[in-house]
Order: sequence, then C-alpha cells, then structure tokens
Amino acid sequence: MAMKRLIKEFSKGIFRENPIFVIVLGLCPALAVSVSLENALGMGLAASFVLVFSNCLISGIRNIVPSRIRIPCFIVVIASFVTIVELLMAAFSPQLAKQLGIFVPLIVVNCIIMGRAEGFASKNSILPSLLDGLGMGLGFTIALSFIAIIRELLGSGKILGFMIFKAYPPATIMILPPGALLTLGMLIGLINLIKERNKR
Repeated sequence: MAMKRLIKEFSKGIFRENPIFVIVLGLCPALAVSVSLENALGMGLAASFVLVFSNCLISGIRNIVPSRIRIPCFIVVIASFVTIVELLMAAFSPQLAKQLGIFVPLIVVNCIIMGRAEGFASKNSILPSLLDGLGMGLGFTIALSFIAIIRELLGSGKILGFMIFKAYPPATIMILPPGALLTLGMLIGLINLIKERNKR
C-alpha cells in the first residue's frame, strides 16, 4: 500500500496533475522560454532541481518552523536553491544561462514551486515530498518540451539545431509570443478532448 501511494505521488505530476496542461500553473516560463527545445530542457531541469531539493528541505524543517513565518522561510529555501542553479548554469552552460535570462531567477516566485512547498511538502514527510517534486518537475519538463518541439519545428524547421523540414517556409509566428499561446491552447484542448472521450 505504501509503495502504491509513493508511485501515485510521483506519477500525478506527469499525468493527472500536470503543472502546465492540467493545473495550468507556471505559464510565464512555459510561454517565454519554449522557443527552442534546448531552452525548454534547460528550464525544466532547473525548475526540477529546485522543486526536488526545496521540497525535501521544507519537508524536513516543517515541524520546527513557526506557522506565522512559514512562507518567508519557504521563499528563503527556494531562493537558495535557485541561486545554486544560477551559479551552476553560469559555470557549466553560460550560453543557456544567457538564453534563459531573467526566467531562472524568477523560479523563486514560480507558483508551481511555491504551491508544492505550501500544499504538499509542508504537510508530508521527506520521501513523498521528494517523489512529488520529481513528478511535478518531470511533468513540467515534458510539457515545456512538447510546446518547444512544436514551436521550434513549425517556426524554424529545426530541432536542437538540426534541420528537419526544408520543403516549406517556416511559420515565424510560432517562435513569437502568439505562437506560444496558440500551441499551449491547442495542446490543452487536445488533452481535454482525450479526457472526455476516455470518460465515455
């Protein structure tokens, strides 16, 4: 029974409670950095790192932090891990850090991370919180990647710099902000349609 619950905590972020496609949180980075698959993967990994480690630490200190200052404490914990991600990215992938720009520091106020800290990690033990962070991070990364693949492929004909479509002129709108909204709307609509058909 315990193993079943742990698997459920991990898998819910990928399917049933996907942060972008189901709960519709964290749309700012989803729309802004999903111009390319490289950016999407970088942002997804950065957010996943922060989610996993902040969930674990918040779960570990939940019983010693007074309830009246828990939100400021959570923000300090999250900001600490975001700083670690920023420094690692600047050291090992400066080009990606430059492309993601302000959206890496903005992970501190990402509603997915804060929501998981307040809604889950502060109420559960370390292992379920770790799996919750992993699942939500993976779900966020997968969703970002789907959006980025569609936008990059239709907007430039390339994926990760490799030319895939040469026969048609790229639809430049797909790598502009309206393309992000169109792609996200179509994917959410498709997921809702599949859910409705599965209910029948």
